[in-house]
Amino acid sequence: MKNFIFLMLFSLVNISFAQIKLQGVVKDSIGNPLELANIIAINEETKALESYAITNQEGVFKLALSKNATYNLQVSYIGMKTFKETISVKEEDINKDFSLISDNVLDEVELTYEMPVTVRGDTLVYNADSFKNGSERKLEDVIKNLPGVEINADGQIEVEGKVVNKLMVNGKDFFDGDTKLATKNIPSNAVDKIQVLRNYSEVGQLSGVTNNQDNVAMNIKLKKGKENFWFGNVTVGAGKSPDNELYLAQPKLFYYSPKFSLNFIGDLNNTGEASLTRQDIRGFGGGFRPPSQGSGTNLNLGSNALNFLTRENNALEVENKLGATNFSYSPNQALDISGFAIYNSSRITSKENNFKRYTDSDQGIPDETTEQTSKESSNQGLLKLSSTYKPNLSNQFDYDVLGRISKDSQDQIFFSSILGNTIQFEENTPYSINQNINYYYTLNDTNIFAFEAQHLLQDEDPFYNAVIEDKTNYTTTADALGLNGSQLGYDIGQNRRIKSNQLDAKLDYYNILNAKSNINLTLGTILSRQDFNSNIFQFLDDGSIFNPTPTFNNGRASNDIQYNFSDIYLGVHYTLKAGKFTFRPGFSAHTYGNKNSQFGEELKDNFFRILPDFETRIQFKKSESLTFNYNMQNQFTDVTRLAQGLILNNFNSIQYGNPDLQNALSHNLSLFYSSFNLFNYTNVFARVAYSKNIDQIRQLTDFENVIRTSTFFNSNFADESVNAFGRIQRTFGKLRATLNTNFNYSKINQFIQGRQSVNEGFNQTYSPGLRTNFKVAPNVSFVYQYRVSINNQGTTKTTIYTNAPTIDFDAYIWDSVTFRTDYAYNRQSGIGGESDSFQTWNAFLSYRKNKDSKWEYEIKATNILNIDSKIRNGADNISVSVSETFIQPRFVTFRVRYEL
Repeated sequence: MKNFIFLMLFSLVNISFAQIKLQGVVKDSIGNPLELANIIAINEETKALESYAITNQEGVFKLALSKNATYNLQVSYIGMKTFKETISVKEEDINKDFSLISDNVLDEVELTYEMPVTVRGDTLVYNADSFKNGSERKLEDVIKNLPGVEINADGQIEVEGKVVNKLMVNGKDFFDGDTKLATKNIPSNAVDKIQVLRNYSEVGQLSGVTNNQDNVAMNIKLKKGKENFWFGNVTVGAGKSPDNELYLAQPKLFYYSPKFSLNFIGDLNNTGEASLTRQDIRGFGGGFRPPSQGSGTNLNLGSNALNFLTRENNALEVENKLGATNFSYSPNQALDISGFAIYNSSRITSKENNFKRYTDSDQGIPDETTEQTSKESSNQGLLKLSSTYKPNLSNQFDYDVLGRISKDSQDQIFFSSILGNTIQFEENTPYSINQNINYYYTLNDTNIFAFEAQHLLQDEDPFYNAVIEDKTNYTTTADALGLNGSQLGYDIGQNRRIKSNQLDAKLDYYNILNAKSNINLTLGTILSRQDFNSNIFQFLDDGSIFNPTPTFNNGRASNDIQYNFSDIYLGVHYTLKAGKFTFRPGFSAHTYGNKNSQFGEELKDNFFRILPDFETRIQFKKSESLTFNYNMQNQFTDVTRLAQGLILNNFNSIQYGNPDLQNALSHNLSLFYSSFNLFNYTNVFARVAYSKNIDQIRQLTDFENVIRTSTFFNSNFADESVNAFGRIQRTFGKLRATLNTNFNYSKINQFIQGRQSVNEGFNQTYSPGLRTNFKVAPNVSFVYQYRVSINNQGTTKTTIYTNAPTIDFDAYIWDSVTFRTDYAYNRQSGIGGESDSFQTWNAFLSYRKNKDSKWEYEIKATNILNIDSKIRNGADNISVSVSETFIQPRFVTFRVRYEL
């Protein structure tokens, strides 16, 4: 297999380099070089676009052409007459210059082909058809082919090393800009242009005064004929696994017109193919961003969501139901109304085996082997309505409201080699309402006002129950909790209720001093209240309920705490542009107040702090920059860490809080370099970030066997972290080479069994990759990931090596057959030097009569090698572990897709 991969890649490299180079300079009629001129070469025999180039600052271009062929060249530039010439190339490189003359009439209509990539100011435009070979089905299949664009492991789109935070279709938000939902559902044949909007600002009035350099949006332009009527596709399928009958139904329908758009995405299947996972739904913020973002205050409201055992793609059985609709309506030029509704349901059966070795085993903590089987149920619903009113260029008013409700539960059978068998049940039915009001007013050319306010109302009610069947090794903990020891087993439960109410608002004033500088004044506030109640109880054998009194923690088992937080701040920032440099120094002055009331006591803390920040950017040229950023942040914890009563994270993890906790202070520095070069097809992105946390909140953990009890305190020992990321990408003809590197170092102070130690972690990852981009030949993508994880846990040092090659192959044959396959191999060295490995292989075959056919027939084979499980070795600050997660068996499904 390895020899086959090597020979195939060697052949592809030979094909890619079996080319000659045509280079030269494009000038105007008086000899000035023309930057961003377009040159395309059309093969006269195949009539296909074979190569394209964009000139650099000196007007220089390079084209890669096949030997012994004839090409029609077209050289164009806005405001110039297009130059055309037919040339024949032999086996030697060619140098050739071009001069263009002015022309008042653009002759774009005479072009046979559009440029694959064009640059218009801060907008990068990709012609989608130039990057298709016929095997694409979804938007993500096209995006993966675009130079400078990546889809990362989390499904996010990255452009020039920056995550795309908004995606639109014909200028309208697609489900509030969610990129993952768009890339996996919008059909590729509907896409005409992909526009990358750099330095993007959602509010035009603020585009010249706010810092938008890291904001990237993407707009999908639909093809003509895809407007004013429905388009999309419907897929149905069936199959069989060893245990289940398989089914799949996926309608994806879209309607767009200048004034109205409506999208519907449905997904019903038990094959494990989730359009949105539970984690995606939880992180679906609906476009909300806190007004205080960047103010220097970071207030954590905490999360009390269930901690499910596995993700959907690592489960034994998966059943998904999704219904999502999105609309936008513009009754006139001043008003836009939009919204979405999403319902997602999943039923999952998962199983995981785990071996854990604690780092402080010399303190009496034994090694533990566990087996977990879980049945998980999740039902989630979201509803959002938005409106934007722009009566004129000087006024804009926005209002958004997002409601979220869910019902999650988990039944789990947990076996421990130390504690025996335990049955657990968890349930949570939270809801939240988030409202956002923004108003932007331009008084005149030099004065702009912006008001932004966001209100969150959230209610969470997690319930936990554990039945501990083997009392032997739980007796000490049960006695400490005050449980009744005369029962057959220990049946314990816990109710929790967390209510959060937060207002986050600010008023900005921008004064434009001149064309190169402005000053920004900010007056803002964060007002938050959290109420937390909890109690622990025991179900007795006779059906009655017993309320225990613990023998530690001053006998406090329940919680009834109110936590109030306030931050009133004034910010001042100055922006100055001087040649290639942009400076933005500033600071924010904060008056903080927090108070928590519990057990008849009230603790207050009021203080004042100035938080500086600074950013400078060097714009070497339009597509190359270096940015340095520094900021100081105050980090505040949530109510559960302040609560003095007991909290059962689960039956073997107990915590109680500390009402005297103070904020943590962090210093954060980052350096980001970006170079996007369309002249030589070389893209380089690099980021280095350093963070130092002072008075960080840390856990003080004690173990009884493998049962941990934790509380919190502000550590005087500083924690530090360094993260470095780099990507270099170069295109050689039809071959694209990429190298991704990641380096992470962290130093964390930990406190276990009364002993302080330093945990140091160093992870390095190297991911070289090769990808072909042929229009009429099969394409191959090969990535090799090598990772070294070193974890020094004070008394134990663990090193894990990971080797993970992957290869994807796709071919479009006879204008009717599409074949795709992907193979991945993963080998890890773990505890004691042993190696664990697994491999996955999937394949897909489809037939449609021709490109315009509405019917397509597919066969998809999943887990062809029929592996039972995936192995994962890992280490954290208190243990090293080997995990075996069981997955779905091999199955084959037959599918039919109909294109509207």
